[in-house]
Amino acid sequence: MSTTQSERLRGLLEPLVSAKDLDLEEIEVSRAGRRRMLRIVVDSDEGVELDTCAELSRAVSDALDESDVMGDEEYVLEVTSPGAERPLSELRHYVRATGRLARFTLAEGGELVARILNADEDGLDLEVPGVKGRKATARRVAFADIVKARVEIEFNRKDKKEEEA
Repeated sequence: MSTTQSERLRGLLEPLVSAKDLDLEEIEVSRAGRRRMLRIVVDSDEGVELDTCAELSRAVSDALDESDVMGDEEYVLEVTSPGAERPLSELRHYVRATGRLARFTLAEGGELVARILNADEDGLDLEVPGVKGRKATARRVAFADIVKARVEIEFNRKDKKEEEA
């Protein structure tokens, strides 16, 4: 996708996404056979409901029909949430993942699997699970020391609502 098209799409889509109290995470235009695929990824602190994606999809479709930003070629529109395994790269991603287990690739080398306890402008407070019955340990990691991070899927994890009940 050209920078100009990307900027035009972002300019058109951001107000529509913000009106639904969502963050515009990603815009991707790719080929799908003869057609193009326009994939819009949105998120919020509370997550994204299917109905909200459907409403936003209709609003985006109407706005795109009224503009020439996608040109004359056919395209398929997909409005979606980032999914459980998306990379963590922005402070808001880490804040939303508070309480979740994540896998970090560190600049010093090696990987770390730890639970995110807190995220601030400088880095993360983590709880590193103990090995073989040992207690968990606290660790602070600066964002500058993280090369890559991704939430780990936990099948037996209690969510916040269960813990509050």
